[in-house]
Amino acid sequence: MLKKLTALPSAVKQYLLITANYWFFTLTDGALRMLVLLHFHHLGYAPLAIAMLFLFYEIFGVVTNLVGGWLGARIGLNKTMNIGLFNQVIALLMLTVPEQYLTVVWVMLAQALSGIAKDLNKMSAKSSIKTLVSSSNENEYQTGLFRWVAYLTGSKNALKGIGFFLGALLLSMVGFSGAMLIMASVLAIVFVLSLIVLQGNLGKAKDKVKFKQIFSNHASLNYLAGARLFLFAARDVWFVVALPIYLVSHLGWQHTDVGMFMALWVIAYGIVQGLTPKVFIKNNQHHVNGHLLYCWGGILSGVTLLLALLMFYAPTLNINAEIIIIVGLFVFGVVFAVNSALHSYVIVAMAKEDGVSMDVGFYYMANALGRLLGTVMSGVIYQFTDLITCLIISALFAVLSALLIKRISLTHS
Repeated sequence: MLKKLTALPSAVKQYLLITANYWFFTLTDGALRMLVLLHFHHLGYAPLAIAMLFLFYEIFGVVTNLVGGWLGARIGLNKTMNIGLFNQVIALLMLTVPEQYLTVVWVMLAQALSGIAKDLNKMSAKSSIKTLVSSSNENEYQTGLFRWVAYLTGSKNALKGIGFFLGALLLSMVGFSGAMLIMASVLAIVFVLSLIVLQGNLGKAKDKVKFKQIFSNHASLNYLAGARLFLFAARDVWFVVALPIYLVSHLGWQHTDVGMFMALWVIAYGIVQGLTPKVFIKNNQHHVNGHLLYCWGGILSGVTLLLALLMFYAPTLNINAEIIIIVGLFVFGVVFAVNSALHSYVIVAMAKEDGVSMDVGFYYMANALGRLLGTVMSGVIYQFTDLITCLIISALFAVLSALLIKRISLTHS
């Protein structure tokens, strides 16, 4: 096995190293979210207050993607990835303090640092693929790019799901601060290894990039960013805060049950993302365009609206709400995963190769804005209304995403 790894091309070895970094980071990121959500719900925090704990995480994610894209083009993606790993270690250590010091402000600051870390890591991983994939044949290049982006994104989300379960498990076994200490120790080892083996100057732009270039002036990229914003707002407006609290407070699930269920959902979601290229690539060619993404956005909206209607009429139809949630969430997950995989490929395909992180960073800034919008609205809407209203808003966001994505062109001049 070691000989086979040594014999791999340099680009492939770098891709594997980046993927491994991303995987370990993602495990801690998923576990951290579940730990914070379940621990503070157990302490009696209201849905809106829990949503606020993630506010800085999302806000700083927005800023990080903009600045991080520029920084990656200036100093290289290996350095931005390592900065992300280091920041996550510090964020986890901040949460190992005794419970009396875990104030809302302190947790929000730790989450802010984690948000910076997460988006530096993700932007670096996604951008690096553009620089590592190569082929003299354009069709082979595009299909290869599609596959590698899907594999990275899919594996990341599968591991994030495992992280959800890991977080719930660690909370029940070693407590909140103990879980943070274990994760910080493991990630610190990954950080040191990354410093040693990750190639220098990866993704560094040939020409000096100006800070004002962080904002895109390309119409299709702006439409794609807007579509991504509403796509992730459509997921998070009901998934992030409303759903886990609904499962605990209305259906009587235990914390480990919630962690296991959401873990299985995200794992399945990641698997579907990874398999998406098999559906859309035929004879080493694909037909991914704005119309295809528009159709899948419409399907997502329809599925979400149907789920809301089933929840509303469940008492009349004498259908168990628990069954509707379980089945409906997995159907939603399949359709959302296809949408997300297609979006993720399109941004990497459209991005300029020199200074790729600028375009990818701008795009994932919109992704972070969507998560921010969805997270805050999830807490607000659920606290003052119910899960059905969250689902209706989700369907509306999916429609807006589909309308924006229809206008893109897969070229970047």
